[in-house]
Amino acid sequence: MRGASKKKTNGAVLRVFLAFALIVSAALAARPSIERVFLDRMAADGAATLNIAVEGLNSTLERFEPLAKLIAERPILTQLLNDPENQGVKPFVNEQLRLTALTLGVSDVYLMDIGGTTIAASNYRKETSFVGRNYSYRPYFREALGGGLGRFFARGTTSGQRGYFFAAPVLDQTRIVGVLAIKFLSDPFEASWQGGGSEIIVTDRVGVVFMSSRSDWHFRTVAPIQDNDLDEIAATQQYPLDRLLPLDISVPDVTSGPDRVVLDAVDYVRNAAELKNVGWTAELLTPAAAARAQALSILAIIGLIALLLTLMAAVLLGRRARAREREDERRAAQEELERQVQHRTADLNAANERLLVEIDERRATEERLRTTQKELVQAGKLAALGQMSAALSHEINQPLAAVKSYAENAATFLDRNRVADARENVKRISKMADRMATLSGHLRNFARRPQETTGPVDLSLVLDDALELMAPRITKAGAIVDRAPGTCESAIVNGGRVRLQQVFVNLISNALDAMEGMAAPKIAITRTDLDGKIRISVVDSGSGLEVDAAKRAFDPFFTTKSPGKGLGLGLSISYNIVEDFGGRLTAKNNETGPGACFSVELVHLDAQDQGKVAAE
Repeated sequence: MRGASKKKTNGAVLRVFLAFALIVSAALAARPSIERVFLDRMAADGAATLNIAVEGLNSTLERFEPLAKLIAERPILTQLLNDPENQGVKPFVNEQLRLTALTLGVSDVYLMDIGGTTIAASNYRKETSFVGRNYSYRPYFREALGGGLGRFFARGTTSGQRGYFFAAPVLDQTRIVGVLAIKFLSDPFEASWQGGGSEIIVTDRVGVVFMSSRSDWHFRTVAPIQDNDLDEIAATQQYPLDRLLPLDISVPDVTSGPDRVVLDAVDYVRNAAELKNVGWTAELLTPAAAARAQALSILAIIGLIALLLTLMAAVLLGRRARAREREDERRAAQEELERQVQHRTADLNAANERLLVEIDERRATEERLRTTQKELVQAGKLAALGQMSAALSHEINQPLAAVKSYAENAATFLDRNRVADARENVKRISKMADRMATLSGHLRNFARRPQETTGPVDLSLVLDDALELMAPRITKAGAIVDRAPGTCESAIVNGGRVRLQQVFVNLISNALDAMEGMAAPKIAITRTDLDGKIRISVVDSGSGLEVDAAKRAFDPFFTTKSPGKGLGLGLSISYNIVEDFGGRLTAKNNETGPGACFSVELVHLDAQDQGKVAAE
């Protein structure tokens, strides 16, 4: 009886292990299908990731595309191109281009004459300055010189840095007199692509990898390059020819599933997208080994579960054979077994819940990334900084006309032997010359390159210079400037004379713009002595600031002026200059009447610094 029971039990155990063997065999047979599921999921995730990267590239290109044309509209650039050796204008243009590059977050901004020679650049202080270098061989220069918008991606022949170039013609009325170009680097994009487990490459129309998450793939090729394309690359110096070597690339022998490629002996799942506006192809390469590892993990889990179930069945069958003899032991063992099953089931349920939470977090993260990409800032409007040009020209032309008239009259008086009258005319000519020399001196001082250091500055002299520079615009606008007596007293503050002039010129210019078309425009300039600081306030009689404008007044590209009249960078640059001096620039509505009030707070230096006024 006991032998028959043992034989029956052994037969049942054998069937259980046979079932285990069948389950494992079926799982191994299903391995390719399981692996394909993970490869398909990998391809779907890769498509979403690549779409984010491509949207980032497209939005950046769209943001920077109009900037070259807007910067090229500055009248001061035309003035320098018409007189390249003007040392009164050239330093001012160099510094303005440097500040523009810093504000826009681009690598370089530079100005070329019609021969392709750079005459001003934002990097004029660096050893790798573009000034004096000729770039007529670049396609973007030729396209802009032809009247269009130039675009080009290349490695810089001066800096050695890869970047994208935009270029626009600089016009003197309808005549092209030069080209303005900007360059932004590709390094930030590549840095953001790294660390995600996948590789991203971007190739041009001839198959050269010019952007990649792996630096050793830069300038490698994915296909043979034709001789005429090599000639064009050499002529434009787009890439280093000695690095145009083919990648070790092949296609694996697979008949189904997502697109695959073998690169440098690594099997990748390939996602590709076209950037049609620029003729590029972006590819995301995800190692296929990860899908195989996931498939093996699933198979291992299936095997472990099958083994666990098999062992459980064997234990149960063994204990049934001893059920009658050891009823108490069987019950205790059964309870213990059920407890273990419940504990392990609870662990599996907890693991499943954690996995669901991780999946939800990943989806939320992807949604935030998409939202962030859609909210990238569209490049704003750039304002022409040469509003003073027309008024200053009028201010100089009037004395010149008077000088000519007095000179002709003096010659007539001398012919008639009226020496006294001739001498009076000569005195008037001298006064006119003094007036023009004073104005020219202020312009030369304002335009020259400032130092980076700060130091003692006489605030009253800075205000004198700023008002002198703006006098033609103030007169043309018919505005009254009410300057409080305290602003005429000597006050030594920490700053730089030229940069501080730039701040007050910008505030006075904005005040005039705010009162344009109004009757009896008035600007009030007041001084308030604070604890260790001096506050100079510029108050206009315009319509004042709206709530949103007051909050965003110093944001780059924010402007309330009509299109083409404002860049939205003047107050942002002024804010940064005052911050560099350890001060503060604020904006609010006038509390005692109509208009807006912009206040500059600067550090008031001790009396011992009175004799050290030298900072620019």
